[in-house]
Amino acid sequence: MIFTLSVCIAQEIPLYPGKTPNSKDVADEEERKGNEQVDSLAFKVSIPTISVFLATKEKANGTSVIIFPGGGYGGLLTKREGSDPAREFNKLGVTAFVVKYRLPSDRTMIDKSIGPLQDAQQAIKMVREKAKEWNINPQKIGIMGYSAGGHLAATAGTHFGISYIPNTEKTSLRPDFMLLINPVISFTDSIGHTGSRKNLLGDNPAKEQIRLFSNEYHISKLTPPAFLVHAGTDVVVPVANSLVFYQNLQRYGVSGEIHIYSKGEHGFLTYPSFGEWFGRCVNWMKSMELMP
Repeated sequence: MIFTLSVCIAQEIPLYPGKTPNSKDVADEEERKGNEQVDSLAFKVSIPTISVFLATKEKANGTSVIIFPGGGYGGLLTKREGSDPAREFNKLGVTAFVVKYRLPSDRTMIDKSIGPLQDAQQAIKMVREKAKEWNINPQKIGIMGYSAGGHLAATAGTHFGISYIPNTEKTSLRPDFMLLINPVISFTDSIGHTGSRKNLLGDNPAKEQIRLFSNEYHISKLTPPAFLVHAGTDVVVPVANSLVFYQNLQRYGVSGEIHIYSKGEHGFLTYPSFGEWFGRCVNWMKSMELMP
């Protein structure tokens, strides 16, 4: 599917060149539904894809961002948390990629707990290997995630030392920076998002599995720098998720920036405006010399 836009050319392509790892041979039951608030929702995703939003040659600055939409690991908000920010990045000369990652399912996957992470790693691998073709800098590849997509981004940013996908080329799976938007960070009982945890790990996950996917425990001095934004009044994903991640970045001397709004709901549907928080994100990227 290829269509031309005033600011970019968007192309949706398969995420894997051949058979998708960790997948069962079952029928595709993906569903798409419209929604007044978020415009487009995808459910039961079992065939992962990546949509390429190339910045124009005149504007391209070499930086790229791989975007993981949110949806609690039960759905994907593919427009509001996918194609919309991708197009905004294009206006700034940043090439963007939107990943339609597999949603955890025992029907479609052998091990549903690692399926989304495999897709995140494959996206980083693909973008880095095709950097020349897509006119991007392989050392300026970032990841962006909203809510559960933020959990996936944070997982990719803290678990890159282990390859969950075939990687005979030994391509680096470490993102160069992270943009975490009201992210789920923890799966602990105290601050974790139980819905995302249940969808990814099942009803009764082992303590070891909960800790493995509670990303605040896996920060090190090698963790990429991160920008975080959250509403202090978020009742879906507590702001403590962003706070504990930022605190541990500081503990290990990793550069980070965090913005906490005094009001606003999960997903920033009414406050803060997109321009407000996205502007702060852009300012941080400029301060990190990721944009001119």
